[in-house]
Amino acid sequence: MAERLAKAIGADLVEIEPAEPYTAADLDWRDDASRSNREHRDRSIRPAMKTPIDVSGYDTVFVGYPLWWETAPRVVRTFLESQDFTGKTIVTFATSSTSVRGADGTQLHDSAPSADWKPGKRMASNESEASLAAWVKSLGL
Repeated sequence: MAERLAKAIGADLVEIEPAEPYTAADLDWRDDASRSNREHRDRSIRPAMKTPIDVSGYDTVFVGYPLWWETAPRVVRTFLESQDFTGKTIVTFATSSTSVRGADGTQLHDSAPSADWKPGKRMASNESEASLAAWVKSLGL
């Protein structure tokens, strides 16, 4: 979805990657001991990022993520808390086959309190570039 959005609006694309990649076992939500479950239970966890991301040259940052338990994976908070978003706009978008809550990004606002947050959106897997461009235009950025 991020690639499609970037193409639709002519934006740069940078991936938020954890230093330790997630394995299939890490993502097994049915296993109470899986890494994703442990991170979900402990809201203070901030997985290290593989590479720092510098947003200083941008006025608006779109932050995309899969919804895990109706919120972003913890590494997204690592990213948000690693930057100064004063004077910047953040717009979230999320993917999920079942969840609808959490895509608006409100649960992330405390990780970048100085940002101007715009309402985010849950994206369907078949979202077209035209509809993505129309959504961004509707934000009035």
